[in-house]
Formats: sequence, C-alpha cells, structure tokens
Amino acid sequence: MHKILIIGAGYTGMTATMGLVGRLRGRDDVHITLVNPQTRFTERLRLHQTASGQTLADLQIPDQLQGTGVDFVQGWVTGIDADAQEVRIDDAYGLRYDTLVYALGSVADTATVPGVDEFAYTLNNAQDATLFADRLNQLAAGTVVVAGGGLTGIESAAEIAEQHPELDVVLLSRQTPGAMMGEKARARLHAGLDRLGVQVRAGVEIVKVMPDGVAVDTGQVVEAQAILWTTGVRVSPIAAAAGLEVDDRGRIVTDHALRSVTHPNIYALGDAAAIRQGYGVIHGTCQSGIPTGVHAAASIARELKGKQPKKFRFGYIHQPVSLGRADGVIQFTHPDDSPRRVYLAGRFAVAYKEAVSSSPWTTYRLLKVLPALGAATWRRGGRSTR
Repeated sequence: MHKILIIGAGYTGMTATMGLVGRLRGRDDVHITLVNPQTRFTERLRLHQTASGQTLADLQIPDQLQGTGVDFVQGWVTGIDADAQEVRIDDAYGLRYDTLVYALGSVADTATVPGVDEFAYTLNNAQDATLFADRLNQLAAGTVVVAGGGLTGIESAAEIAEQHPELDVVLLSRQTPGAMMGEKARARLHAGLDRLGVQVRAGVEIVKVMPDGVAVDTGQVVEAQAILWTTGVRVSPIAAAAGLEVDDRGRIVTDHALRSVTHPNIYALGDAAAIRQGYGVIHGTCQSGIPTGVHAAASIARELKGKQPKKFRFGYIHQPVSLGRADGVIQFTHPDDSPRRVYLAGRFAVAYKEAVSSSPWTTYRLLKVLPALGAATWRRGGRSTR
C-alpha cells in the first residue's frame, strides 16, 4: 500500500488532495491521509471580510472529503523524521508516508517587530479574524491601524472603513499601496480608499507596537484602539529542522517538478516552497498556490504509473483587490506579475473578485471527477517561466 500524506488543508493542500482523489480513482493500492489543525476550511481570500464583522459560510473539510476514501486527521504537525518517513502529530504519535505533500503555508510574522505578538491582531485563520472583529465591535469610536500596504492590508482597511464608518482607519505602509499596479489602476485604487475615508500613510515603517498605538521610524506615535498586522510572513521551521534544504526564508527548495531537492519523495507547495521560474521565485498567493497543488497531484499520479513528472511552469494573470463590497480594482498582469495596461474597476471588478474568491471550494468538487480540469485553469507564461 502506497501511503500519501498531505499536511496542511489550505488552498494548496486541498487542491492536491482532491486532484489525487480524481486521478487515483479506482486504485486500491494507494491510501491518502490529510492532516489539518481545524476542520473548518480557511478562506484566506475572505478573512478581511470576517475581520470587519461579516459572517461567512462555515465550510467543513470533512464534508468535502465525504465519499473520497481520504482519511482526515485533525491535529498539529509538530515534526518530520524524513529518514523514517514519519510525521509527528501533536507530539503524541506519528503517521508514516511513502510520499509527503508539504503544504503548511505561512503565517504573519509577529516576531520581527517588538510588540506585535502581544498587542496586534492577525489574519492567520478565521478564529484570529473573529477576535479582531469582536474588538472592533467593542469600539464606539477611535482609530484602527492596519499595518501593511499589500493586498491583504488594502482589502482589510477598505472593509473595516465600510463596515465601521464610526471608526477612523489608518493604513501604514513602507510602500505606496498598489505599488505593484500600473499608474491608472493605482490611482483608481487610491480614489477608492479615499472615498471610504481610509487615511493612507506611505513611506513609514513601524518599529514598535504598543497597547495604545504604534511607533514609526520617523519618531511619531500613531495612537490606535485596535491594530491589525498584515505585513510580513514567516513559514514553519519544521522543514529546516527535518533536514530539508531551505532558502533564507525557510522555504523548501524544490526541483522542476516541485519535489524537495534533498528529499524527492516530498513535494513542497504554495507559500512553503521556494519555486523558481524564469522570472524569479514565485511569491505566495492563492493564484500561484493552487496550481502547485494541481501539478503535485498530477506528478504523483505519473510517478505511481512509473512515469517521470513534468516541469512546473506558472505565469501570473492578475492582481485582484476588493475595496469593500461595492468596489474593487483588478490589475491584469504579464506572466512575471508586472502590470499590463488593462484593468477593471467598480462593479465589474466586484463581480470578478467574487468569482475568484468563491471558485476554490467549487473547484475541489469538480477535481474529484474531472482532475484534468485543474491543469487548464492556470497560465504557463511562455518564455518568461522557462
């Protein structure tokens, strides 16, 4: 019996799981186990909505797995013995594997800046987002600081401002929000934030988080009654501790097929992997992560048939940003994620972003019966990815 163990049931882990279910249907010599700390699926693309106080669907992983034959284990991965091919769960017991799919993702970096861990909220999962929403509901007035001008920070600031007009929302960022977009799309993004009353302060770096505000590198203190930390991520140290080759950020270094260069029976996906393309190492997003899950499932299925896995190639398509429930900006991109001239805004962008955010859960159902569908859903990128 060939044992496939998948650790992490986020976007990438779930994609790999359901892709394997579809591709290995009818094989009784393969067993699949999926491990995750929670039974609820974390819709990271919607955590800013939860943080603002909106109630989202309770998507349960065991429900998605019904009838697939996949064993679901609820628990925390606490270690990997790569030589023994065993993963430790909750420091209590081990699960053996022949093929391991490593999809533990990333979490907010709360260690680099003093005070973040003690005084700031994060969006690592629905529980964290709900804690922040509860804090906002306690405030009749005051200031909310959102740290980080990336997509998560922008969406969070906009959502909070729209849902809580009684609060002042300040977005602090080293770079101008939307810096990765084209000039016109970026201007439209800033107009949307301005319409919602979000105060943008770019070119500043937070050096300390305190109970009642943040200190920035200019020496100024920005007072706040709630602080949401969306800048900087870190990956689990488990891969490095297990002896896998990792880069300077702790991400597993992979070969052309997404296998660990030191342990080829371990596939590394999404945020947890340093996956190099012709334009550089891909950055962790749902857009890039889901294709790694699709590719890993196809590669494992090929190996079980005695075939060599194909090379992974990926090119970006877009940078989708919601600005509350009634506005948004979609910047279309070249394969290397640089902006094209074309972008969407307003109600068309809202519909586009909603389709993007809602598609993964539906796609998982389709992968059970149409596993090849996943391979048709992402761009290969031409010469820039070679």
